Amino acid sequence: MLTRRSFGKLSLAALAVASTRNLFAAATLRKPLGLQLYTIRKEAEKDLPGVLKAIHEIGYTEVEPYWNIYNHPAKELKKMLADNGLTAPSGHFDYDKVATSFDYAQELGVKYMICPILDESLWSSLDSYKKVAENFNKWGAEAQKRGLKFGFHNHNYEFKELPAKNSGLPAGAPANGYSILWHFTDPKLVMFEMDCYWIAQAGLDPVKFLDKHGSRIRLLHLKDRKAGFPPSQWKDKAAEHFTEVGSGTIDWKAVLAAAKRNNIEHMYVENDEPERPAIESLRISYNYLQKLL
Repeated sequence: MLTRRSFGKLSLAALAVASTRNLFAAATLRKPLGLQLYTIRKEAEKDLPGVLKAIHEIGYTEVEPYWNIYNHPAKELKKMLADNGLTAPSGHFDYDKVATSFDYAQELGVKYMICPILDESLWSSLDSYKKVAENFNKWGAEAQKRGLKFGFHNHNYEFKELPAKNSGLPAGAPANGYSILWHFTDPKLVMFEMDCYWIAQAGLDPVKFLDKHGSRIRLLHLKDRKAGFPPSQWKDKAAEHFTEVGSGTIDWKAVLAAAKRNNIEHMYVENDEPERPAIESLRISYNYLQKLL
């Protein structure tokens, strides 16, 4: 017989189950927030364990390592991350080092190997980008064999218009390096990491760009752009107007909505050249993003 007391107990139990489910649902809706370690490179190259501890204390749970950090053996670096409550879903590997970095990437446990930039000698012709695309397809195939994924991180120089004679691009496609990499790489083998700052600096809208190319963009870099500077399609000091996320001109609420629409897997805060101490810069960006996530 269901008494008032037993009914009350059942109701409390039901509420507890519902609350647990709601908390679980909320947790699964929130993407973990990571950071690109290049932001804090000066400190990391002196005291990596101390840096990892400090960024975890801010609240970051993921990091994206870069080339100079790989002077640590992969097992050692992986343990260092785990000891500080961090994981590395992806890592940046230099263009001329990708072919020899697969073993290291596997041992480190990353899912994505990202080429972060091309040598400047490759920026000025579509034929150069075609050769890059050939290498990307080759490296993407090798990554796939090893259970990894390979991708490319953009800057602004890939969007500079280039002579397009016999480009082989589809009609209406922009005659630039990014367009070559997009059309001449196999979608099954090569993905992209979109840097919101460099898309904006190139004169493009990060939200529209993500919605257009989101089928192959799996990772995002989050860094903001100061107001009052012209866009450019060449990477040099004149193109650097970095600031903390939420302190510049990019509409982050719209970016994060687009990220959700396009099922972005990982997002990393970055600031190439912080004007304040790097750990303070990372804390400002983290605190702002937590209000939106």
